[in-house]
Amino acid sequence: MSFDLNTLRSALDAYGTVARVVIADFAGSSPREVGAAMLVWDTGQSGTIGGGALEYDAARAARAQLAGATPCRLTHHALGPDLGQCCGGRVSLVTELYDQKQLSDLSTEVIARPVAVDNLEPPLSVTRILSTARAQGDLPAPRLIDGWMIEPVSRPSRPVWIWGAGHVGRALVHTLAPLPGLDITWIDTDHSRFPDPIPARVSAIPQSNPGDLARHAPDTTAHLILTYSHALDLDLCHRLLQRPFAFAGLIGSKTKWARFRKRLSELGHTPDQIARITCPIGDPTLGKHPHEIAIGVAHDLMMRHHTASHRAEKQA
Repeated sequence: MSFDLNTLRSALDAYGTVARVVIADFAGSSPREVGAAMLVWDTGQSGTIGGGALEYDAARAARAQLAGATPCRLTHHALGPDLGQCCGGRVSLVTELYDQKQLSDLSTEVIARPVAVDNLEPPLSVTRILSTARAQGDLPAPRLIDGWMIEPVSRPSRPVWIWGAGHVGRALVHTLAPLPGLDITWIDTDHSRFPDPIPARVSAIPQSNPGDLARHAPDTTAHLILTYSHALDLDLCHRLLQRPFAFAGLIGSKTKWARFRKRLSELGHTPDQIARITCPIGDPTLGKHPHEIAIGVAHDLMMRHHTASHRAEKQA
C-alpha cells in the first residue's frame, strides 16, 4: 500500500479538514496490511482499514480528534480483549489531521514524519531508508520505525486501457477503479458515450478512430477490448498485434473469436501471434450480466498480476 495523495486532495476539496487513519504496524493477525488507510470527516468516510469493530472505533475516534484538532495520534489496539474480535492480533494506528496547507508540503516520493516522538530530525534508521530510496529509486514499504511513519507516495504503475464505454465498459471501470496501482485509460468514439462523472483516477479519451491511439499505449498495458462495433474490435486486435503488450482480452463468444482468428490470419498474423489475444475474457461460467463479466475480468487481471509478482520475487 502507499500514500494516495490524489484521494486525499479530493477529500480536502470536498470536506476541508479530514483525518487519515493508517495501519502503522501489527503483530499476529490483522484485518489489513501495513499502509492500508481510510479518510474520515464529520459526516462520512472513505477507504477501509478493515476489521469491523476496529474501523468503527477508529472512525469514531478520528471524528473526536477532528473536533479537538489534535494533529496526530498513535494508538494500539488488541483486537480480542479491546474490541471483542476473533482475531488474536494487535494493531497500531496512526491518525493524522490534514488540511490544504499540510497537503502542499507532501511533495516527495516518500512521506516520512514523526508520529510517536517529538524530535523533528529523522533518526539514522529513517535517513538510511530515504537515502536508499533516492539513490536506487526503489520505494520502501510502509512501516513504523523509531517513532516515524514512512510511506511511499502512490504512483499508479499498471496501465489498463479499456476500449469501449458501453454497459460492460462501465461495469469494468467501476470495478477496477478502486483497486490500487492501476492507471486506467478509457477510450470510446465520442464524449457522449462516457458517464458523468467519470470515476476518480480514470482518464477518459474520446477518439473518433480509437485504433489510432493503440500505438501510444505503454508496452506493459493490459488491454480490454469491448466496443459496440465488431469492426472496431477487429481493428484494435489487428493494431495491437503489431506491438508489445502485457495482456489483450476481447469480449465475445467462441463463434466471434473463430471469425476474428480467420480475419486476423488474412491480415497477416500468424497463429502464435493471434494466440496472444484472450477471448472470451473473464469467466463465462459467472454469467453475461455486465457486472458478472467485470468481476471475472478483474479476477483474471489480479491473478495474472499476483502470479507475475510472486514469480519475480522468487527470481530476485
